[in-house]
Amino acid sequence: MRVAVVHEWLETYAGSERTLEQILLAFPEAELFCLVDFLPDKDRHFLRGKTPRTSFIQKLPFARRRFRSYLPLFPMAVEQFDLSSFDIVISNSHAVAKGVTVGPRQFHVSHCCSPMRYAWDLRDEYLREANLTKGVKGAIARAILHYLRIWDAATTGSVDEFVAISHFVAARIRKFYGRSSVVVYPPVDVSSFTPREQKEDFYLAASRQVPYKRIDVIVEAFRRMPHRRLVVIGDGPQAAKIQKIAAGCPNIQLLGYQPFSVLKDHMQRARAFLFAAKEDFGIIVLEAQACGTPVIAYGEGGALETVVSAGPARTGLFFDEQTPEAIMETVERFESERASFRPQACRANAEQFAPEVFRSLVENFVREKYAIYRSTVDGERLYPVFQPEAAIAQDNIRHG
Repeated sequence: MRVAVVHEWLETYAGSERTLEQILLAFPEAELFCLVDFLPDKDRHFLRGKTPRTSFIQKLPFARRRFRSYLPLFPMAVEQFDLSSFDIVISNSHAVAKGVTVGPRQFHVSHCCSPMRYAWDLRDEYLREANLTKGVKGAIARAILHYLRIWDAATTGSVDEFVAISHFVAARIRKFYGRSSVVVYPPVDVSSFTPREQKEDFYLAASRQVPYKRIDVIVEAFRRMPHRRLVVIGDGPQAAKIQKIAAGCPNIQLLGYQPFSVLKDHMQRARAFLFAAKEDFGIIVLEAQACGTPVIAYGEGGALETVVSAGPARTGLFFDEQTPEAIMETVERFESERASFRPQACRANAEQFAPEVFRSLVENFVREKYAIYRSTVDGERLYPVFQPEAAIAQDNIRHG
């Protein structure tokens, strides 16, 4: 049984790469393919010595810094991988990896972080963020995304089984691809976080500062609550806007980008973690809970599956709208109910998403489904054979 793992690109060691790490641990003999590999030496440990096979994009001009500019070439690049000698193909996909070319006797499992967001339901939001809503550049961008959407839908047929990272993503797979999927939640490195019982008098928000994360809405809420302290960690395109909102507010502290050690320390000490984005999953929500810290989150997307808002072991509260008023109301509700949130319950909830849980579920799923697939391919006809005599006989019976 030869296994190929296809990943989009290697640039940083982030959430998608943590999932890749566990897939490689589950299938240690697998060979790795990706569009480009610009991973720094300090982050290569999780590849366990594997040298990925890359596409022609690796050698294109300025690819190291601007490989995303070659987005229109990604479909052709991923289709060029020769996977014909492999029995199982596992694509770890949030863009084009699931579009690899496979044969009728190869078993393809797509671990889907999300259908291509910028080609489907978040297209307009991405275009606004990139300032590509008007003019010739905007028209070209829309044409490219239209082509990607058609290609993405067309390549769905090469996938035998979909694995979604949340029920929220499973619904998107069903909507855009017309396919069912099994949900296996992504791995969360809970062992890197230590819960702390004693909390301090501040709230924490941490994220890349881009529009859909809605950090600006959180900051505006605390601007109107001068008696509540907020610490914000992260930077990004919206940093200037957020600084302007927080100007003159001594209760709001903007720390910008911080190393992991500083982020973890603040997570452990914060009274609660604030999360206003509609994410496919949202690993950072569980990292906060691994620190024993409850979460106040927007009640849409993956957070609904990772935060427990009711019962004796609840780990957070939800607000219904991405508005300052909704956040303010929920923060005050949290203050009145703060004694009912226990660090032990937050930690126990996070531990259900440990890496070994993900690794075991994915490995067992792939092996079991592959065994069924092989028995079908080897022992039975894949398609019924058309027999005209039988069809005529059945037609005569139906019509007397």
